[in-house]
Amino acid sequence: MKAVVYEKPFSVAVRDVQDPRIEHPNDVLVRVTSTAICGSDLHMYEGRTAAESGIVFGHENLGIIEEVGSGVTSLSEGDRVVMPFNVACGFCKNCLVGKTGFCLTVNPGFAGGAYGYVAMGPFIGGQAERLRVPYADFNCLKLPPGEEFETDFVLLADIFPTGYHGCELAQVSPGESVAVYGAGPVGLMAAYSALLRGASKVFSVDRVPERLAKAEEIGAVPIDFTKGDPAEQIKEQTNGEGTDKGVDAVGYQAQAHDASHEEPAIVLNELVETVRPTGMLGVPGLYVPSDPGGPDEHAKRGQLLVSIGRMFEKGQQMGTGQCNVKRYNRQLRDMIIAGRAKPSFVVSHELPLDQAPQAYEKFDKRIEGYTKVVLHPGHALAA
Repeated sequence: MKAVVYEKPFSVAVRDVQDPRIEHPNDVLVRVTSTAICGSDLHMYEGRTAAESGIVFGHENLGIIEEVGSGVTSLSEGDRVVMPFNVACGFCKNCLVGKTGFCLTVNPGFAGGAYGYVAMGPFIGGQAERLRVPYADFNCLKLPPGEEFETDFVLLADIFPTGYHGCELAQVSPGESVAVYGAGPVGLMAAYSALLRGASKVFSVDRVPERLAKAEEIGAVPIDFTKGDPAEQIKEQTNGEGTDKGVDAVGYQAQAHDASHEEPAIVLNELVETVRPTGMLGVPGLYVPSDPGGPDEHAKRGQLLVSIGRMFEKGQQMGTGQCNVKRYNRQLRDMIIAGRAKPSFVVSHELPLDQAPQAYEKFDKRIEGYTKVVLHPGHALAA
């Protein structure tokens, strides 16, 4: 089959790789119809992880089941399904309490597994024509047949639940004000989720004009951090108090205010200043224990200088960690079907699989309006 394969930093290629097969009675094989490029993929693409040449990317996957293992009971050939980026067993201690992002079974020695991602287990990614899904009864979410809501539903694999998870970590409630740092796909989903949860005012902090314009379109207040300290800009619009809640949708590759260099802890520290005393911070933005491209020796080891004293002084609380997609995806699916949510507003480009190398390059450089790319294996779509 054709698949997107990592070659070296800033280089991916579409190559022929071995077809997946049923390896366990609980597996299914899915013909991938939509698979999205994620900002997390860019960490590997840029050489900022330990990813090795040959890994097949892709953890945001939707498709049609083509083959069903003998132990699968709730799924059939022809079912349309979307898979959480988390590969999970459904029966370990963490899965049983809904912490499926930290499954203890699928990736021995590590809490959590995912498709096509470094250190997240042996699971081949879905930026390919087919995908093997283990523990399929647990990991597949059924969708209505047909092609309706295709670009909405594929976002259920990661960014829509992850944005919602950021708001859940911060315990965003109706009537509250929220600051979301980052207006990339996850940041836009966090701002959108805050509005869905009834936030009275949502600020969206970024520097890319297209992203800030998109945030404004959905009802958020755009804050350009290159035009002044974002915490101060937000305080000026909240009677000097700051917001009730804050979400970090940036992670460890955060940019300094003048966008001239990276400051890995700057968003965390800005959130501490932005959110009012006793407020809460949700941090779904990715932080890693090892960053080969970190700007200093501490950052290379995942050790950041965070203003914990200021956070303690303000009595703030923080929730962190990757999203437990299954906790949210069923409800968010039903909101899409009911017309209450349309997350596909973030999708800027739909492309055939063979245009993945160009899409990665443009998405990485934030050019030509590339905010979220959905690849459609097997389709020759116009660019």
